[in-house]
Amino acid sequence: MNEDRIAGNWKQFKGKIKEQWGKLTDDDFDVIAGKRDQFLGKIQERQGIVKEEAEKQLTDWQKRNPDFRWDE
Repeated sequence: MNEDRIAGNWKQFKGKIKEQWGKLTDDDFDVIAGKRDQFLGKIQERQGIVKEEAEKQLTDWQKRNPDFRWDE
């Protein structure tokens, strides 16, 4: 997937991500920048949960949003 498409995908889904994890800040989104590992870390940090719970929440969210693609 090219960079423009990844960037557009990330912008499109930012609102949906904010609905699920409202404690994330705009600065967090700049750090995450569509990368799954950074996103998991920020979920853990902001939500105060363990890695396994963050992974479960993210996996569940991805199942509800199958068109979303990570910049891996």
